[in-house]
Amino acid sequence: MIWVVIPAYNEEKSIGLVLADLPQEVDEVVVVNNGSTDNTVSEAEKAGATVLTESRKGYGYACLTGIHYLKSKAKQGDIVVFLDGDYSDYPEELNALVAPIQQQRALFVLGTRVTPQLEKGALTPQQRFGNALATQLMRWIYGARFTDLGPFRAIEWETLMALDMNDKTYGWTVEMQLKILKKAIPYIEIPVRYRPRIGVSKVSGTVKGTLMAGYKIIGWILIYSLKR
Repeated sequence: MIWVVIPAYNEEKSIGLVLADLPQEVDEVVVVNNGSTDNTVSEAEKAGATVLTESRKGYGYACLTGIHYLKSKAKQGDIVVFLDGDYSDYPEELNALVAPIQQQRALFVLGTRVTPQLEKGALTPQQRFGNALATQLMRWIYGARFTDLGPFRAIEWETLMALDMNDKTYGWTVEMQLKILKKAIPYIEIPVRYRPRIGVSKVSGTVKGTLMAGYKIIGWILIYSLKR
């Protein structure tokens, strides 16, 4: 089975578009409402998603809530896909993302936005710099082949459980990638399209969000380098 987890905070204008573009092969979509004050919940329910509530603000908190919900349902071999609710990802590319896992070529697949398909204005200068710095550090320290920390990613269920994810906020994506590297889990990157999001980013759209994200990402990388 293919499960999709979408953290969402004030995405009423985009969440319906995201859900409409997901391929039919998806078995269930879980939208985790992370304290929205708009009509995100009603729009997600209208589109047929399972909607959960996580009042504690943070991308990681929302993802962990989605995982907790799946613990009574998912089983070995199932695939969990994470993507954002702002319509910056192209949900219709999900089949290409999960294919390497279905073909047993990888257990984790990252959709990299570092491609010619990246649309103008889709990533802010601070996002570009942060991604470049983080992935370069991972190459130097861990010999990683990652080129991005993109949110559109797929992972086999038992592999996800083995990672024991725990970051609650901005460090979620890099924590997952670092644990993939540490455990020598087979992974692959595939190029994905990426467009300017609908609405304002809750992270890169503010100075505080940008600084906190950078702090958490670099912190995770350095902490893991000391554990080697």
